[in-house]
Amino acid sequence: MTKKVFKGIFIHTPTKDEFVRMPQYLIVNDGVIEASKDELTDEEKKLPIEDFGNKIVIPSFVDLHVHAPQFPNDGVGYDEELLPWLNKYTFPTEAKIKDPATAKKVYMAFLDDLWRVGTLHFSAFATLHKDATYNLMKWADEAGLQAFIGKVNMDRNSDEALSETTQESIEDTEALVKATRSFKNVHYILTPRFVPSTTPELMTALADLAEKYDLPIQSHLSENRSELDWVASLHPECESYTDVYEHYGLLRKDKTIMAHCIYVDEKERQTLKKYGVYIAHSPASNANLASGIMPARVWLNEGLRVTIASDIAGGNVPDQNRNIVTAIQLSKLRWVEHPEEKPLSSSEAFYMATKAGGEFFGKVGSFENGSSFNALALEEDSLLYADDPLIRLEEFLYTGDDRNIKERFINGEAVKRPSEIVK
Repeated sequence: MTKKVFKGIFIHTPTKDEFVRMPQYLIVNDGVIEASKDELTDEEKKLPIEDFGNKIVIPSFVDLHVHAPQFPNDGVGYDEELLPWLNKYTFPTEAKIKDPATAKKVYMAFLDDLWRVGTLHFSAFATLHKDATYNLMKWADEAGLQAFIGKVNMDRNSDEALSETTQESIEDTEALVKATRSFKNVHYILTPRFVPSTTPELMTALADLAEKYDLPIQSHLSENRSELDWVASLHPECESYTDVYEHYGLLRKDKTIMAHCIYVDEKERQTLKKYGVYIAHSPASNANLASGIMPARVWLNEGLRVTIASDIAGGNVPDQNRNIVTAIQLSKLRWVEHPEEKPLSSSEAFYMATKAGGEFFGKVGSFENGSSFNALALEEDSLLYADDPLIRLEEFLYTGDDRNIKERFINGEAVKRPSEIVK
């Protein structure tokens, strides 16, 4: 890659407090933003220039919690709560990924869909199947998407079609870690499904692997009240759900993603803050499965790292613009009953779906100097506000879809649909 110039209407959220419009030129060197300015020097005018015209350009979306094998289940079974939904719909679907043809069909559709909606950075749960997980990682890597992906670990409380022994889980996980270390764009993330599906022996072994290979970790925490009761019955030796993860070494400083975190008490929140845990707030999933409304304002005010995630297929759409809106709407509903909790603003929710999650990948999710140029060029039909970029962006968040996304970039290079690259 070489140095180049991008010209456009650049909008980002370097902080959660407001949308900021950047100067019209960004100078990108080897995929990294080197400078922003309103006028180019004579020397800079000689560089290749890509002009987006009247398109709005925003950082591409980041999704820190998505289940790749559950893609076929979007919109299925939401009359159930979490635990019945898992047993009735999710686990049977994941069991089918054992078949290589099914795995490729589902996983390529999944990757295409994330690309379609502008989610170019993500952290995904696969299934417990080693070969299928390896292939998902390989295909995502070949497609140039930026991802953390892990084989799900689950050696208890699962049906026969989706089960593994503790030793199988450990051995398959370490084999995958070794086999995928050469990948450029995709990295392994340890993925204990959640406490009820992982024995103390397995959790301890995964913590050892995390230290041995310096691996990040992702799991679920405090999503549903029935789940909380289940964890308490399984682990009377621990004070709380969060304490189980800490007790078994599965909270790594600045390297841990925990999805949901709806019902975490003050002591648990202090633990999450101490470890710099990324909370993957999944508003659509929490509504669909009647899990509850996470008090996003409280968590933000306490300094917790809160991001917005799709949680496919608990969430029904991968589109992060729609998940941003759902997070705002749920915060407003909570505000009605808790007037001291100010609803999320558009800039805050946008920040949570870009820079807040992007920090898990490094300098990702904004247009600040030193950040990777990962971007979406948007062209939307605004009937009355064509000259106001901020209103046009708000319109996209609330009413737009993938048809408005005209171009996608990672590290300064255009990204094609994965199925056009992976054969």
